[in-house]
Amino acid sequence: MFTYLAITNSQDLVSLLQFPFMQRAIAGAVLMGILGGILGSFVTLRQLSFFSHAVSHAALVGVVLGVLLQINPTWMLLPFTLVFGVIVLYFIDKTDLASDSVLSIVLSGALALGVILTSLIKGYRGNLMAVLFGDILAIDTTDLILTLLVLLGSSIFLLSTLRSQILLTLNPDVAQVQGVPVQLYRYGFVVLLSLAVAVAIKAVGVLLVNAFLVIPASTAKLMSHHFSWFLILSVIVGSTSSIAGMIVSGMFNLASGPSIVLVQFLVFVAVFSWVKLGLKAA
Repeated sequence: MFTYLAITNSQDLVSLLQFPFMQRAIAGAVLMGILGGILGSFVTLRQLSFFSHAVSHAALVGVVLGVLLQINPTWMLLPFTLVFGVIVLYFIDKTDLASDSVLSIVLSGALALGVILTSLIKGYRGNLMAVLFGDILAIDTTDLILTLLVLLGSSIFLLSTLRSQILLTLNPDVAQVQGVPVQLYRYGFVVLLSLAVAVAIKAVGVLLVNAFLVIPASTAKLMSHHFSWFLILSVIVGSTSSIAGMIVSGMFNLASGPSIVLVQFLVFVAVFSWVKLGLKAA
């Protein structure tokens, strides 16, 4: 579903906050920005970008199943992405193949199945298009509650075990020797990552949700190599770029999901240029 709200440059954007759908959208943008910043920090450091990419694209199967069964796609996405993420990690652990090979195989199979199932949908496909391309203005109270729950779960899980999580990120073998429950933490993180992908899809769409996790964290990594600041900056970039993307979407009558990701990309390019120029100047 695309954003149909057009705002003239001369119009006071503050007046738009009177509308409940915009209030929900801003709240959702902030929550998803924080969630993406927290999880994205570990995704980039643990080189799980391709994993989240595979989960988000394979979610097409869950979306289509929801449409075919006439169930809210969000309720199909949550269990599907959760099970898919855990199964993929299990396959990676139990085979001698490289992780990117396993991800490519599973992603290709799931995506092919999703495309085939899409052909079975008759008539109006508006619900499917909304989840594929995203529209943060369409999120409802249920979406906000789900996002908040995933955010709270992620914050409690990662921040309460932060030292162990950092050690696991830097050197899993040393973490194992130090008594860190590596497998429990790995599967726990995959569960949270899969759920985060599911709740963010409605806002930015299946095709762009991975960028929502990776770009803000990558931008923050350019600005700081200290983990605490890296985490904080990732959250700030994620949330502020989401709000900025919504404003751009409304001003130019563009799709909200791509607008958010485009703003994140432009911020990344700007920070990258600034860092490179700063290094050259030094």
